[in-house]
Amino acid sequence: MPAPSRREFTAGLVQMTCSTRASENLEKAVARVREAAARGAQIVCLQELFTSQYFCRDEDAQLFDLAETIPGPSTETLGRIAAELGIVIIASLFERRARGLYHNTAAVLGPSGDLLGIYRKMHIPDDPLYFEKFYFTPGDLGFKVFDTPFAKIGVLVCWDQWYPEGARLTALQGADILFYPTAIGWHPHEKQQYGPSQLDAWRTIQRGHAIANGIYVAAVNRVGFEGTPDHGLEFWGNSFVADPFGIVVADAPHQSEEILIVRCDTARSEEVRRNWPFFRDRRIDFYSNITKRWDGD
Repeated sequence: MPAPSRREFTAGLVQMTCSTRASENLEKAVARVREAAARGAQIVCLQELFTSQYFCRDEDAQLFDLAETIPGPSTETLGRIAAELGIVIIASLFERRARGLYHNTAAVLGPSGDLLGIYRKMHIPDDPLYFEKFYFTPGDLGFKVFDTPFAKIGVLVCWDQWYPEGARLTALQGADILFYPTAIGWHPHEKQQYGPSQLDAWRTIQRGHAIANGIYVAAVNRVGFEGTPDHGLEFWGNSFVADPFGIVVADAPHQSEEILIVRCDTARSEEVRRNWPFFRDRRIDFYSNITKRWDGD
């Protein structure tokens, strides 16, 4: 039997704390990207909204000033770094699309420094200290795959993590890996009672996407406490990469910054899919009701 065809690539995940100064965060991210590239990373993913602290803890119209255009200052800076290092960079940004129209957007910068494209976050949460619907219009570009010299990559953002439909539709376009730039953490008053189960659910759902689709999954979370003691979030870090059978091959701690470097091999995806042929056995002729809000009406 011939061996599965292989395409190897190296992913880098940057887990870091953020200050209230955008220029400081961008400078720090550039330094971490350089370090990841020096360690062999070809595709480097930054965490969600890395140029600022997680501002969605409050509904404040003045915070729209944090947004920027794409292309814009951050993509220009990171594009130069991508070209200098010959790598791909995934940058999650607060996009100002037009007056009064904003998105939570991931920009993909290619190894020539060009903007390969953007993905606009599709699922927008509205929970205590996660008031994202105040700021972000839901994405209108659909689920996308970006063909880079190293791998075909799918990019989704944070709350998208909980939806198997997004992972499936991206995988069906031939993605070798799904990246999830993330900003998720504990409410301090909930951590003792619910913290372990919340973290376990977050890891489990994403490992499930890896298993169901026979694909690598990389979750890149921020770390550190942001806000006041009674109105803040402790971001739980724990960035990780799961292989196409959901095995966690690298993970970061919950309390400190980290750069994960992971060598990926598409032969592993081929091997898993041959033995667990979920794509073969899908009953696509009976899935039309998935587009309904609820099937019991």
